[in-house]
Amino acid sequence: MEGQQGQESPVTLARAQHFKKGEYAEAEALYSAYIRQCACAGSEGAAPWSKCSPEDLATAYNNRGQIKYFRVDFYDAMDDYTSAIEAQPDFEVPYYNRGLILYRLGCFDDALEDFKKVLDLNPGFQDAILSLKQTILDKEEKQRRNY
Repeated sequence: MEGQQGQESPVTLARAQHFKKGEYAEAEALYSAYIRQCACAGSEGAAPWSKCSPEDLATAYNNRGQIKYFRVDFYDAMDDYTSAIEAQPDFEVPYYNRGLILYRLGCFDDALEDFKKVLDLNPGFQDAILSLKQTILDKEEKQRRNY
């Protein structure tokens, strides 16, 4: 995760280390700081590494969404996954993550759309293949029971 000038952002390094260690409160604070930094990247006097790549921004949103998912803050997590998708529309992971939440909430049609998008982007994404099949089965079962 390098900035446009080829310099690693200190915030980026710290984010990755905290998230991988399971230090989610620290990681979430750093992801949020990084996202704010990206929002201000166009401002006068911004540091050279503060110009965020879409990949880095999408990863920050996706990983912050994961932390919110772990806390069962599903709607906030979905907001972050959606922001990750907006930052990098060809990044399949946030579609998958959002699809899982939609599935858990019983929004099968929306979950199906996300899982299909994952497979459009990455046909070999095995968890998405399984999730798509399960969503179809559960949607059919829900229709059979009329609820």
